[in-house]
Amino acid sequence: MWLTWLELDGWRNYTTLSWQPDPGVNVLVGSNGAGKTSILEAIGYLSAIRSFRGTGDEGLVGVGTDRAVIRGGFAKAAGESRVEVEIPRRGRRRVLVNGKRPPRLATVAAQFPVVAFLPDDLELVKGSGSIRRGFLDDLGSRLSPGYGATVGEYEAVLRQRNALLRQDGPAVDLVALQVWDERLVAMASTLWAERVELIDRLAPVLGAAHDKVAGGTATLAVGLDPAWGDRRDVVDAVSFDTGDAAERLAGALIERRRRELEQRTTTVGPHRDEVRLALAGRPLRTEASQGEQRSVAVGLRLASYRMLAEHHGHAPILLLDDVFSELDVLRTAAVMELLPQGQVLVTTTRHDEQHVVGRSWEVVAATVS
Repeated sequence: MWLTWLELDGWRNYTTLSWQPDPGVNVLVGSNGAGKTSILEAIGYLSAIRSFRGTGDEGLVGVGTDRAVIRGGFAKAAGESRVEVEIPRRGRRRVLVNGKRPPRLATVAAQFPVVAFLPDDLELVKGSGSIRRGFLDDLGSRLSPGYGATVGEYEAVLRQRNALLRQDGPAVDLVALQVWDERLVAMASTLWAERVELIDRLAPVLGAAHDKVAGGTATLAVGLDPAWGDRRDVVDAVSFDTGDAAERLAGALIERRRRELEQRTTTVGPHRDEVRLALAGRPLRTEASQGEQRSVAVGLRLASYRMLAEHHGHAPILLLDDVFSELDVLRTAAVMELLPQGQVLVTTTRHDEQHVVGRSWEVVAATVS
């Protein structure tokens, strides 16, 4: 798969842009602030329907305009698809695939896979648990629209339950809260099962990718630590039981009823899970060097790329946002092996970037030539 064309209107610092990248390697060269990353971000948005920089939609709309529009064409062996996203400064965005609204946004991410290597990928390992959950759920959604739907349904139930807990008035309706408890337990159990299965698939691919990046110096382990109560356990596909998970969460919601009514929020469930990463038995987040953490971060991106390529039968689009300055020779070599496999878009401030050979584009003040 490759991006055949891209159009931007009112996106970030781009008043307008019409661009046709090469189906192979594209090197976007320009100074900081020229607009290189904004192009990669737009491509990523067409796939995931959200910014890989974590920016809310309102922040993507350019100054002096009331909406941002991104359009692009994705080519596959079966033909080309057109994706269009309109983001108003206020109101709901509009997403069209070949002129029609997709049944679920999760289907877009699964249909048009993109993998981005970013300068702050170290946060995948050393950052908060929400970053690792986001990585896992993004990968799952790109592998299966059903996974993305499960995440969306759980989040919808969670929002409704939290809204009830935050309701103004003399007392929360405990009968209604029990109804939302039951719905939360049902969706949480389903999401936990899907997360455990995904980690079971990810683990060997991640281990192989990490061995390539780090030279196989230590064993890497990954597991899910579900937030189903005060007692936490790292589970895998063998030890996880859906019925047990539902029972634990239901009990925890009862035990924490008073606390949650006081705090006015749901304190247990998949939105509080932790994806545990350990190297030779040591927690990576707290007991590993920055070099070890970066090797695992690169391994996570490599693993997601390989899983998506195998699942879809073609290479995802690869976005490399000024990452070579952060990587040493061994990690750079591991990433470079991906370049011949599909379309690649690289940003750099250097005209003499030694790591990449491809078509060079000059980015100056939100123009590409």
